[in-house]
Amino acid sequence: QVQLVESGGGLVQSGGSLRLSCAVSGPTFKIYSMAWHRQAPGKPRDLVAGIATYGTTYYEEAVKGRFTISRDNAKNTVYLEMNNLKPEDTAVYYCNSDVRSTDGGLQSYWGQGTQVTVSS
Repeated sequence: QVQLVESGGGLVQSGGSLRLSCAVSGPTFKIYSMAWHRQAPGKPRDLVAGIATYGTTYYEEAVKGRFTISRDNAKNTVYLEMNNLKPEDTAVYYCNSDVRSTDGGLQSYWGQGTQVTVSS
């Protein structure tokens, strides 16, 4: 079973930084796009940043210049470096990836989420 495991969330003051990690494990044949989404209480889950197989990136307008997404294909891991955090960045952050398993199936997988809380 392919699994995504996130780490790195926590409580930080406004202006601070955090680095999220998401490792993909299990019977993976190829990992395609990787992305971070977030969901604040009472709001829908939104795409924050994404990175394609060979490095093309996308950012939500609200995080441009503050967040950086990167991936280490050798470690099957995606990172989200978050700087100059603001209280409105408070949310549960979810990792998402399109993975082709060794049995040939292609599926979108989600991590369990990690809480990021930014105090003012």
